[in-house]
Amino acid sequence: MTHAGTPPTPRSTLVVTAHAGDFVWRAGGAIALAASRGEKVTIACLTFGERGESAKAWRAGKTLEEIKAIRREEAERAAAVLGAQVRFFDAGDYPLVATAELTDQLVALYRETQPDVVLTHPVEDPYNGDHPAANRMALQARVLAQAIGYPAPGEIIGAPPVFYFEPHQPEMCGFTPDVLLDITEVWETKRKAMECLAAQQHLWDYYTDLAVRRGVQLKRNAGPNLGLPHKTVAEAYMRPYPQVTKELA
Repeated sequence: MTHAGTPPTPRSTLVVTAHAGDFVWRAGGAIALAASRGEKVTIACLTFGERGESAKAWRAGKTLEEIKAIRREEAERAAAVLGAQVRFFDAGDYPLVATAELTDQLVALYRETQPDVVLTHPVEDPYNGDHPAANRMALQARVLAQAIGYPAPGEIIGAPPVFYFEPHQPEMCGFTPDVLLDITEVWETKRKAMECLAAQQHLWDYYTDLAVRRGVQLKRNAGPNLGLPHKTVAEAYMRPYPQVTKELA
């Protein structure tokens, strides 16, 4: 409860991602929007994507530790551009394996950040098993963080809504968007964050084109009377749990 004269606690968003770059491509707009409103955004990077998503560095002859350092620095710069804090778990990718220790760390992070919103990967991805693994851990930790009997520090959390961000190949991952988020006002911020990820430069144009396509769909579904800009861009999300509301809108 906020007492008179005490500023309200900022809303909190928790983003759980498998690899260091995932949060930028998939949810950079949502992160930048939340940060622009003065909200707290915490990104849980379970791995650096050092083995499966750093081909350019491997071909350049970099060592494993050098690659981790490169990906860490890129992710830190991207998070700073977006206005978020990033935590690295260094759990190892390809494959990302759930452990009791990692679950404990995630539960502690949920209780520390007390998220109002959680963003993570969808359930399916036949091309990258690390993404579904991150999804399972994010959802399990969310449930455990609500359990008063679970032995983790901090206060229990409520039941924050979860949004799955769009995978690289949505048609193959059972991803059907039911939320389209207008990110036009923060698009340049997201693009700058994308450009921090030199290890995956080949994705810059792909996710720019995707934002444009989702923007077209947003305008089509919003109708003609909202005064949306001509070059609207958007991100797509999917909800695994029902929306709770007192008004249909």
